[in-house]
Amino acid sequence: MRIPGEAGRLATLWHLAWDDARLACVIYRANGGMQLKIESEEAVVMTQPFELQPRALARAHALREALKRRGWRDAES
Repeated sequence: MRIPGEAGRLATLWHLAWDDARLACVIYRANGGMQLKIESEEAVVMTQPFELQPRALARAHALREALKRRGWRDAES
């Protein structure tokens, strides 16, 4: 899903799946910086500003681990 003002996808950090549902954690270049988005195939679930710092990457990793504890599993891209 493309939002006006986005310059494009920079990186995908992870993909998770649960039955037929899929989530991806993606970093986009946006107006004035970067944004981290959690996306399903149908919608953007969450968006937040992102800076390439160890703390931000650790938070994305912690979210992935929390979802995996709740039944999500690694998926192929």
